[in-house]
Amino acid sequence: MVTRVLVVAPSWVGDAVLSQPMFMRLHERIPELRIDVLAPAWVLPVFKRMPEVSLTIPSPFGHGDLKLFARRQLGRQLGYRNYTRAIVLPNSFKSALVPWFACIRARVGYRGEKRGWILTDCRELDEAKLPLMVERFAWLAQPGSTPLEVPVPMPRLRVDPVAREATITRLGLDATRPVVAFCPGAEYGPAKRWPKNHFASLAQSLAALGKQIWLFGSGKDAEITA
Repeated sequence: MVTRVLVVAPSWVGDAVLSQPMFMRLHERIPELRIDVLAPAWVLPVFKRMPEVSLTIPSPFGHGDLKLFARRQLGRQLGYRNYTRAIVLPNSFKSALVPWFACIRARVGYRGEKRGWILTDCRELDEAKLPLMVERFAWLAQPGSTPLEVPVPMPRLRVDPVAREATITRLGLDATRPVVAFCPGAEYGPAKRWPKNHFASLAQSLAALGKQIWLFGSGKDAEITA
């Protein structure tokens, strides 16, 4: 019988990348493990680049949506997949509901929003011992009675050469010279951003060394990238 785990994933691209070492740790313990990831559609492409992930499931819920009936319906649908464990990475109450409605026997996550009764393995987060998000995620792959195994593996996404070449051609990019990628935007604005003057100064220094600077972002980042 194949062992299946459902991971309720974060909604942010950065946190999605930081969750991959946890998937690696799960596979170290059970090599034949199948990991299914439930996440918003905009972050699923990141999980599809992770060889440890067997299936990505789009979450139909927007940020802040409770939609209790819809979560119950999705949970019942997923219940037929016979998951042995669920790992809930977001700390919200509503993020733990789908695994609960799916009747997954083992449900692991950190305490938050009075959801301790929904999780079967509800852990207290010691921020001093686990200061990094990647460490907090990785520890959920281990029994709660054990300290975090270090070092934590580095994230490593799978490259799609065909998609890469298609994108380079579509955007008219030059891939023959070294590239430095800048991501100056942040969802929560200036508090999460490195100052734009620092980006500009670093870009000038790198350009003087013959490197290309590519700016990445969404439509919301048009102003700061300009």
